[in-house]
Amino acid sequence: MSTVRAERVVTSGTFSLDGETFDVDNNVWLIGDDEEVLVVDAAHDAAAITAAVAGRRVTAVVCTHGHDDHIGAAPALAAATGAPVLLHPADRELWDAVHPGRAPDGALGDGQELLVAGAGVRVLHTPGHTWGSCALHVPFLDAVFTGDTLFHGGPGATGRSYSDRDTIVASIRRRLLPLPGATVVHTGHGPDTTIAAERPHVPDTV
Repeated sequence: MSTVRAERVVTSGTFSLDGETFDVDNNVWLIGDDEEVLVVDAAHDAAAITAAVAGRRVTAVVCTHGHDDHIGAAPALAAATGAPVLLHPADRELWDAVHPGRAPDGALGDGQELLVAGAGVRVLHTPGHTWGSCALHVPFLDAVFTGDTLFHGGPGATGRSYSDRDTIVASIRRRLLPLPGATVVHTGHGPDTTIAAERPHVPDTV
């Protein structure tokens, strides 16, 4: 019997919003075993992600939020694997700006549980970086996949459209920091961290 695990694929491309474009490296996460995986954030390069899937069944392509660098390859990956693309409805406007005429296949909702390789993946709605941002908590792995909501060093950016600093801090404090301190935080960009390591970097809400 194969072991459920998290695998990281790093892809490179651009992020564009509010008239500016930046070069970025993204973490794409595969949660699963030797038979099936769930893909977290189909960033930039569908071919590289498909290669990492290596013929396993893809149960879903889950978008932690609707920024173009996290969803750019989602339709192509879905076409290659037959998997549905899932996104929180609050980020539909961001999605439509990137993929007009191709809707997501399903909606993410707070408290929803997805299953892959027998492991439960719980959806946590964590608005702030975008209104529809979500994290994925996988108790079996003692891990949470936070997209751009929580990084090594604290909360994600909120300086652009569809974001709010007070909201992201509240989301992190209410939904993420109560998780066990040893929970590994797998981020959308950059290195892993833990919930305990990030608690001092998240300010108290006013």
